[in-house]
Order: sequence, then C-alpha cells, then structure tokens
Amino acid sequence: MYFPQDYKYHKEHTWAKIEGDIAVIGITDYAQDKLGEVLFVDLPEEGSSIKQNEIFGSVESGKVASDLYAPLSGEVIEVNEELADSPELINESPYEKGWMIKIKIEDPAEIENLLDYNDYESILE
Repeated sequence: MYFPQDYKYHKEHTWAKIEGDIAVIGITDYAQDKLGEVLFVDLPEEGSSIKQNEIFGSVESGKVASDLYAPLSGEVIEVNEELADSPELINESPYEKGWMIKIKIEDPAEIENLLDYNDYESILE
C-alpha cells in the first residue's frame, strides 16, 4: 500500500492534498483495494458545499457501495469528469488520475483534525 507522506487523511479513508486554499480529495489506496473494482462514482456538482465528516458522495464496486466522507469543508470548485466514463482510474491511480473533487477550503483550522501519514498508517494495523 502506498500513502503519500505530504497528504492528510480522514479516518474513513479519504485523503486531502492541500495546495494553498485548495484541497484535492480522493480515496486512499487502502480503500480502493478493499472496495475492489470501482464501477461507479457519485460525486457532488461544482458549486455545492461539503462539510467535514459528512457524506459528500459514494463509490460502488462489484462488492459494495460505500459512502465518501469529506476530510474538509468547502465549496466544490472542480469535479474529476473522467471518473464518469473511467471509474477504474480510482483503482489504477488513487492519488493522481483517480482524484475526485477539488474544493476551496472553508476553514483551514479543520486540517488539524486530519491524520498525517504515520497516524493513518497506524489505524490500518
């Protein structure tokens, strides 16, 4: 399993890559592995708001449907449109091509509520 060390992680297996006041969000390598082949992704529309720890979408695989929990609050400024036609990108490249949404971070203090690389890895053991 691979977990970028400079990302922040939510205990429900989503990640946030912080780029100034923007966060790129997706699911972890661990989550995509447990789900199996991703067949469908339901994501919020641009302009909608998400709240930290609340469900912002879902992902479906041949095994299960799973809710996606927001690592941070903010306004959705971009959705990865490629996932509509190619949801398998989440399995193939969960941190690069398989990103899900980008948000404008509402409250930077919320970043402190997330796990760093070491803490996330320890909850998986």
